[in-house]
Amino acid sequence: MPVLVGTSGWQYRDWRGGLYPPATPQRLWLEEYARAFATVENNNAFYRLPTAEMFRSWAERTPDGFVMAVKASRYLTHMKQLNDPEEPVRRLLDRVAGLGERLGPVLLQLPARFRENVEALDACLRCFPSDFDVAVELRHPSWWEAERALRSVLERHGSALCWADRGSRPVTPLWRTASWGYVRFHAGLAQPPPRYGRQALASWARRLADAWPEEALVYAYFNNDTGGAAIEDAPHFARAVAALGRSASRTPGTGPGTDTGTRQPRRR
Repeated sequence: MPVLVGTSGWQYRDWRGGLYPPATPQRLWLEEYARAFATVENNNAFYRLPTAEMFRSWAERTPDGFVMAVKASRYLTHMKQLNDPEEPVRRLLDRVAGLGERLGPVLLQLPARFRENVEALDACLRCFPSDFDVAVELRHPSWWEAERALRSVLERHGSALCWADRGSRPVTPLWRTASWGYVRFHAGLAQPPPRYGRQALASWARRLADAWPEEALVYAYFNNDTGGAAIEDAPHFARAVAALGRSASRTPGTGPGTDTGTRQPRRR
């Protein structure tokens, strides 16, 4: 299985003239993106959950083997803060079903001020089908103080603790809680900001290689979209992964040879 490398979203105007030819209309940017990358993390769903028809349209516009991870609606994570999760999760699942085989994991990103509440997280994860993949990005440091309880809940549900980087260093514990992995790159320290340096990316490639066997599926998304940093850093990271003898999905400039054409599998 490869490390699937992509970006957090694709609808960025400052990517015009970089990833997107200047004459390409915005309505065709997803097709252009999917020619260069094999996966994307859909960030728009966080702000406003699209309809099932919209998800279905995105599936139809992308090639076989393309994988779309979906960031859960802020209504569930930030407004309700995981309280009464049954209806929001059901609505989310109904909508993302439109992706069909293109559907990857769902990301639950909790607010930075959301203090540890393992019981609420457990109740939310129970609302997802047992074979559904959920990654959880936690940001308040109180979560790490509940290591035993938190790891137990994530492991029981087969949910991946999202490994996050900010400032070219990990800002989460590097705990492996599932048979698959999920990593997000928010901002590096290289110039021009928020770019990542080659050494930082090589260090992350080594962390993934040390933690995950070749057969494990790991998602890696660059959220440093400003100024086209993400579309520059993602290929460098894919090359750093390949330099360790590991498979990486296609990225701009790496060519089709690094793409395995992997279908979206279930990891459990």
